Amino acid sequence: MGIEAVQRFTEQNERPRSLSVRVALRGALCALVMGGFFDTTAPVATAQESAPERAAAQTLGPVTNLPLPRYVSMKAAEGNVRRGPSLNHRIDWVFKRRGMPLEVTAEYGHWRRVRDRDGQGGWVHYALLSGVRTVLVEQDLLQVRARPQEDAPAVAAFELGVVAQLGACTRDWCEITAGGHSGWTHKDNLWGVDPDELRE
Repeated sequence: MGIEAVQRFTEQNERPRSLSVRVALRGALCALVMGGFFDTTAPVATAQESAPERAAAQTLGPVTNLPLPRYVSMKAAEGNVRRGPSLNHRIDWVFKRRGMPLEVTAEYGHWRRVRDRDGQGGWVHYALLSGVRTVLVEQDLLQVRARPQEDAPAVAAFELGVVAQLGACTRDWCEITAGGHSGWTHKDNLWGVDPDELRE
C-alpha cells in the first residue's frame, strides 16, 4: 500500500472533520508507510499454493499428532460407522471388509472420522483401524510388473476392487501384494496412496 493508496483510503473512509485533523491523520499514515510499518514489497498471499507449500502446511491430528488426512486400513472384519464420535451417536452403516483402505480426516478422543473410496464414512473407534497400508485396485485385470518399468514383464493380474497390501512407492509406481502375488503398477491405478507419496 503506497502513500497515494493510503491517502485515498483515508479520504474515502473518514467522516467529515476539520482540515487540520485530516492533514494530521494523513501525515501519520504516510509516516507509517515511510517508516516501514506497512511492508509495501511483501508478496500477496494467494489461494493457490504449490504442492510443497500444501505439504508444509499439512494439518496434524490433535490426538495422534499424525498428518491429516492420512490413510489407514480396517483392522476388524466388521465395524460400526457412527454419525458422531461417541457410542451415543446412531450407526449409519457398517464396514464389513477387513483390510479395506480408509482415509482419516479428523480425530476426537478415541474416535476417527474416516471415508472410503466412494466418499462414504463417519466416525469409527480407533481400535477398529490399523496403520497397515492397503490400496484398492481401480482397474480390472490390472497387470502388475516385475519392476517399476513399462517394459518389465507382467507377473500377475489383479481384478477390479481387490484389496492389496501397499509396499514401496516411487514417484509414479507402487509395489502391491495380494493373493500371494506381488508386482509394480502405476499409482493412478490404485486408491489409498497419495500421488506424491514415497515409500521404501
